[in-house]
Amino acid sequence: MRWLLRKCPQCSSYTLRDICPYCGVKTVTPHPPRFSPKDKYVRERFLIRLEDQVK
Repeated sequence: MRWLLRKCPQCSSYTLRDICPYCGVKTVTPHPPRFSPKDKYVRERFLIRLEDQVK
């Protein structure tokens, strides 16, 4: 499923376009990834996030 709502990382405005109409920066999806209790990569993602916080 493709998300319709997008957010500009520079000016924090919300739009439906791939490019921000105000500043011209590529927009990103503001939604977090879906959570699944059967996710087999959760441990690896947690360790990577933990390493990034220590640095």
